[in-house]
Amino acid sequence: MSKTIKVALAGAGAFGIKHLDGIKNIDGVEVVSLIGREFAKTQEVADKYGIGHVTTDLNESLALKEVDAVILCTPTQMHASQTLACLKAGKHVQVEIPLCDVYKEGQEVLRVQQETGLVAMVGHTRRFNPSHQWVNHKIKAGEFNIQQMDVQTYFFRRTNMNALGQARSWTDHLLWHHAAHTVDLFAYQCGSPIVKANAVQGPIHPALGIAMDMSIQLKAANGAICTLSLSFNNDGPLGTYFRYIGDTGTYLARYDDLYTGKEEKIDVSQVAVSMNGIELQDREFFAAIREGREPNSSIAQVLPCYQVLHDLEQQLNS
Repeated sequence: MSKTIKVALAGAGAFGIKHLDGIKNIDGVEVVSLIGREFAKTQEVADKYGIGHVTTDLNESLALKEVDAVILCTPTQMHASQTLACLKAGKHVQVEIPLCDVYKEGQEVLRVQQETGLVAMVGHTRRFNPSHQWVNHKIKAGEFNIQQMDVQTYFFRRTNMNALGQARSWTDHLLWHHAAHTVDLFAYQCGSPIVKANAVQGPIHPALGIAMDMSIQLKAANGAICTLSLSFNNDGPLGTYFRYIGDTGTYLARYDDLYTGKEEKIDVSQVAVSMNGIELQDREFFAAIREGREPNSSIAQVLPCYQVLHDLEQQLNS
């Protein structure tokens, strides 16, 4: 595909805007349709980014012949059904993490993707952050082997808010959303499937109906282990912090930045063409469309992560 890739983006909130900012830096791609829950707010974002078509109905955008691909930045509970709708409409699709919050729905997405042959990937951004790519290159070069990953995912979200501090219409989830990043990254970096997983959770919030604190242990087939702590109750430094403990060093990854275990900053600016993990994720999506290949973070590659999440949910519910 040599022509401009025409994109519809669903979800004009905090993450949708991150994608719009990233796409501005990518040649040969144009966002032609923006879908949002509230028309006026969506129109405001569309005006800022020069997007001509605005709607509150995804199907209206899917009906546009010029649309080649869709990026979904919508509520978790809609991800699987909307991904299926895009594939059945003949559109390539990138869905933000998580692919689903019901494992069998993820399985159905894979079946339809394989049936259509379209490019479909999930926004497992940690695969694309320059910090984690740097570690991945070390591992593939045989210079570093993970013994343990120690991960903290901390937010202060006792009400439904997005990353911009705006009210949300849906409820986020520690297991199906935030743990998905680490579960997938651990197996990806180890190059080894997860063979053991345990979880415990704190009290269920009376209004939100979700656990606000959770602890997860993982073990890969190659012997590496991972400890993941998650909280929506943390009133302190926010975000996700990854400590890679290996046989030849220790590395601390904070989103796109990387440090040694002694807090010495590592220059990762030459790892990729951008320091923005979201932009790199989008670049991979569009490159896979142009090249007619499976993208990194394809449905098939990440589905084992959702099997682990499903098993952990069953464990927690028992």
